Amino acid sequence: MMNRKYNVGIIGATGMVGQRFITLLHNHPWFHIEALAASSNSAGKTYEEAVKGRWVFSDPIPESVSKMMVYDTQEIDKITEQCDFVFCAVNMPKDQIRALEEAIAKTETPVISNNSANRNVPDVPMIIPEINPQHAEIIPIQRRRLGTRSGFIAVKPNCSIQSYVPALSALLDLQPTRVIVSTYQAISGAGKNFDRWPEMIDNVIPYIGGEEEKSELEPLKIWGKIEGNEIVPAKSPVISAHCIRVAASDGHLATCWMSLEKQVSKEEIIARWREYKGLPQKLRLPSAPTPFIQYFDEPDRPQTKLDRDFERGMGISLGRLRGDTLFDWRFVGLSHNTLRGAAGGGVLSAEYLCHEGYIPSE
Repeated sequence: MMNRKYNVGIIGATGMVGQRFITLLHNHPWFHIEALAASSNSAGKTYEEAVKGRWVFSDPIPESVSKMMVYDTQEIDKITEQCDFVFCAVNMPKDQIRALEEAIAKTETPVISNNSANRNVPDVPMIIPEINPQHAEIIPIQRRRLGTRSGFIAVKPNCSIQSYVPALSALLDLQPTRVIVSTYQAISGAGKNFDRWPEMIDNVIPYIGGEEEKSELEPLKIWGKIEGNEIVPAKSPVISAHCIRVAASDGHLATCWMSLEKQVSKEEIIARWREYKGLPQKLRLPSAPTPFIQYFDEPDRPQTKLDRDFERGMGISLGRLRGDTLFDWRFVGLSHNTLRGAAGGGVLSAEYLCHEGYIPSE
């Protein structure tokens, strides 16, 4: 399919999402890690020194990166001169992230961002490749704004919406009008584990800052259309969200209620979910899950611990579809937040953008 390796950088390489990028990329068939960057506290150290005592995964640090020297995130020229594109997952104020990502793009280096800072920019595509790959068509318009030939920014959406947006996307022609969703989000979504956040053991926190606004608005941009020089968000369905932190290590589970303008049977909805696939599956991209969505007939599934790793953590699990007294239907969804929802979703987006030529191969 692809016979060329892309040299890639990871900005924010020492955080949990940065570490996840490393686990996904060290044996990737297309992408080779060439540069790592983090805060000034880590700059100048080897990667294993920079994450000493902070490596969160059971697998060891890959030998291919353990001795790599970590750059400061501000050493943009040193990073980009080695890379065809970069993944960005930094922990900084949003205005600084926007400035950093634009500065990188203006070196003619595409940025695949895990951050939220540029998600609301009208000419920045926010892509779930199975759902809205056509939004990549806004990239030439963004390049004109930035004054670049090759550089651009593409973002992935909030990690929690992956648990229910694919299910709704398979039903868009049935015109969903109202949606209520409650997400039960793992602590890794905050970049932590139980060793670093013991207060979460045996606990639930009914608030995650900014998460509910993202959950209500980001799906509408994903379902929107390119009009003129911007992506115009869809006007429906209206979404109301609760976002809750729970004592799970990984996996975001959602309970969802929906009303549809056009009525179909339970069996048809389930069939649509099981048959749903997008361009990543048709193109057989390396990180694409096949199938994209599984549906459980058992009444007690999906479960976070049992089902979050479906299709290497890149698939979506659904279950408990049934009628409702206030809405038409209700169901449960589950996605892996650091794989499909974060680093894995970024890698899949990069694969699609490379395949389609948006990220230059020369």
